[in-house]
Amino acid sequence: MSESAARPGGGTATSPSVLPGPLDERSPRSSKPVGPRRLLTELIEFIYRLAGSTLATPKVAVGVSLAGLLLIMLVGVLSPNFNTLPPNHTGDPANLKPLVLPLSGHLWQLPWFVSFPLTYLAIVLQCLGLAGLLWANSRGWRPNPRHLFLAVSAIVAVMVNITPVGSSDAASYAAYGHVANHGFDPYTNGPDILGQQNPYTQSVGPMWTRTPSVYGPMATWVQQLAAWLGGLSPGSTVHYLMIFNGAVFLGVGYFLLKTADDPVRASLMWVANPVLIQQLVAGGHLDTYAAAAVVVGVQIARRGTQGWRYLAAGLAVGVACAFKINAGLVGAGLAWALAMRRDWWNLGRLAVSGVGSVVFFYSFYGLHAFKQLLTASSLVATPSPWRALQLALQGGFAVFGAGDLGQNIGSAATSILWPILMIVVAVLIYRRFSPDQPAMVTVPFALCFAWIVVAPWSLPWYAALAWVVLALLPRNPMTRWLTLVTVFLALMHSSGGGPAPWANS
Repeated sequence: MSESAARPGGGTATSPSVLPGPLDERSPRSSKPVGPRRLLTELIEFIYRLAGSTLATPKVAVGVSLAGLLLIMLVGVLSPNFNTLPPNHTGDPANLKPLVLPLSGHLWQLPWFVSFPLTYLAIVLQCLGLAGLLWANSRGWRPNPRHLFLAVSAIVAVMVNITPVGSSDAASYAAYGHVANHGFDPYTNGPDILGQQNPYTQSVGPMWTRTPSVYGPMATWVQQLAAWLGGLSPGSTVHYLMIFNGAVFLGVGYFLLKTADDPVRASLMWVANPVLIQQLVAGGHLDTYAAAAVVVGVQIARRGTQGWRYLAAGLAVGVACAFKINAGLVGAGLAWALAMRRDWWNLGRLAVSGVGSVVFFYSFYGLHAFKQLLTASSLVATPSPWRALQLALQGGFAVFGAGDLGQNIGSAATSILWPILMIVVAVLIYRRFSPDQPAMVTVPFALCFAWIVVAPWSLPWYAALAWVVLALLPRNPMTRWLTLVTVFLALMHSSGGGPAPWANS
């Protein structure tokens, strides 16, 4: 795919992988667009200026990336994540006690009105750092991927000892493991089954204390192991979960280093990606496990035509689904690619292996393990166009005294429309790739990316599947959009180390 694009105002410029697509041939300055189009044009021009600045040099890009990571580590060390770790649910910061990991809680505490801007500044710096790294790579910078891996290993080794920042998920993982270890079913009971005075119940964000697990059996087993090692201390359990997660993140990076067509780009896209380091490692999210199984499955499927490969790929996707069920999008993408080439026998092998492994793992708990997933599928995050649609319908019907009916219609319309729109968007994304790119990679990516763009409940760490699949491809237009979408979600859904009711997590 061409790396050149017309530069606004004349001339040409290298179009790195995170830049917007080719611009209109007319000069934005001469046509003087107005409204949203003008804002978009100005944004594009600003990004082009950044691409031509010192940000695209390796030293500056690395420095900006490290600055973003150091800031988020500072927040984890100095700021109790109130949205994650309230020991009581009064909401009064003066009564909140942070969950302490080895490197946290030993110095002073940042107030929430300081930790918020620091977190958001860190996210912006991480985005700029990632853009600079990829721009520098497009200009010919080829760092040693082994050196990248070793450097990030040191960062991860420190980060897994710091209180998780950005969401309440790590505390919920610990609580579900403790629930399971005490003989309760985490798919029918929330952490409150342990009792309101239990430290695990107290460590979970108020939104989730009565919510059963939405994660797969493999996730529950990992959580049980961490809770067994952590004993009665939720802080110790979270610490073990952070260590496990960091090791898996590095494992994926090493796998890409060994198997990717372009190990340098793959390393920059995953293990040295500051945005992902924050979302997956600093946040301690299970999506890392699903991404690990998925990338193995995709690599196996694309490397040959032997039938055993599709059985193995189906098994890998099934393992990923046993962590988070949305990994099934990758399986659907692989099946779509096989159907396009009418490879029905291998499609059957993939389906039998994938579905069979999911059934096997879930058989340890039963069909009720899917119940909370169905409930969660009706949730709508804020901000979301689907939420705007629901509010509009509710408000319109409320004029006639039927606000509840409008709310029900809005929820039903959302449930019906978003999967249809996701397929449409996935087709459009797939068509953005050149025909010489492997469909066994581009189709799964298209579905994963369309899902995080369209789904009513979408959070930044959900992008892990899209990132790990995209890391297998050469430079392409989708990198820029995946970067922007991930960072937008990160800015919209971060607790910032403080009480953030809008963070939905």
